[in-house]
Amino acid sequence: MAKEVILKYGCNPNQNPARIFMTDSDLPLEILNGRPGYINFLDALNSWQLVKELKEATGLPSAASFKHVSPAGAAVAVPMSETLKKIYFVDDLKLSPLATAYSRARGADRLSSYGDFIALSDVCDEETALLIKREVSDGVIAPGYTDKALDILKSKRRGTYNIIKIDPEYKPNPIERKQVFGITFEQLRNEVKFDDSIFENIPTQNKNLTKEAKRDLIISMITLKYTQSNSVCYAKDGQAIGIGAGQQSRIHCTRLAGNKADIWYLRQNPKVLNLPFKKDIRRPDRDNAIDVYISEEHDDVLKDGAWEYYFTEKPEVFTKEEKIEWLKGLDNVALGSDAFFPFGDNIERAHKSGVKFIAQAGGSIRDDNVIETCDKYDIAMAFTGIRLFHH
Repeated sequence: MAKEVILKYGCNPNQNPARIFMTDSDLPLEILNGRPGYINFLDALNSWQLVKELKEATGLPSAASFKHVSPAGAAVAVPMSETLKKIYFVDDLKLSPLATAYSRARGADRLSSYGDFIALSDVCDEETALLIKREVSDGVIAPGYTDKALDILKSKRRGTYNIIKIDPEYKPNPIERKQVFGITFEQLRNEVKFDDSIFENIPTQNKNLTKEAKRDLIISMITLKYTQSNSVCYAKDGQAIGIGAGQQSRIHCTRLAGNKADIWYLRQNPKVLNLPFKKDIRRPDRDNAIDVYISEEHDDVLKDGAWEYYFTEKPEVFTKEEKIEWLKGLDNVALGSDAFFPFGDNIERAHKSGVKFIAQAGGSIRDDNVIETCDKYDIAMAFTGIRLFHH
């Protein structure tokens, strides 16, 4: 290990010179292949913290898919249904628990995960490496790699794929610093930990948080801890299914993440599952076509002169009425927020995406309105007293 790594450039090509370095010790990482850049390292180090905490909180192998210093997806190794395997396009693979976690993390929002940086909580095995090899990705960080996994990953991107090994025992200084405009900011690191104790204050009439709901709420909260604020995360069955990041308004976070959760569920409709794609269609083109097909802009892939590129025959329109009816089946969704909900409109939107469990900081002058709206829909909500802004 070394004290510094010289980078090609910073966030942009004109920002040169650039490096990462330690002043009092060697870096707690090794570059096993490739040449990771400035943003790659920001994604790698944020995503590693996320999966490390997910593993500590749940005891399950964990994975994250990062883009632009926020997670596109995060998940733990909960077994998947055949439908999920199909919509994640992994039904042809043998999946280890770690590969299952990454399948869930990437599969939740395949469009946003395109070109991601991957974080794995455990030593990367052959099954996970084979999954990564066929996806468009910038790199991976993990505490280690089996020999077979490393050989597979080194062959990716003509031998230039970024592979980082992180020391899992590394603990940073509790005081962190950053510079903005030549001015140094200093603060205590956010070392908050999540367990069932954060759910003790439940002001709603419904106080029933199931074991699975608590797990999913913890997953959402840890995900939010490393998501650019404002942020909201919908989670279900051991994974994030919709993340809204970096919005100035809380309701816009809730809408953005809710729309992503809806798309995740709409992809499981038989009309989408059975789209007649051509055998030679590229994976990114297929993913984009599915996203457009589900949207109100479906004519962009269904009009004459367009559908022929993607499909062997022209699919039927997935009508608005059919989508509304299908979404009624989305239920038992958990929702975390990185700060309090200021108004009940967030709960109204969350309810439309099947939310039954909520964890948020509390402390709004309109908490009464938020609680009342939860009670209207029989939603169980915990006030955690924990704000999770991340910048």
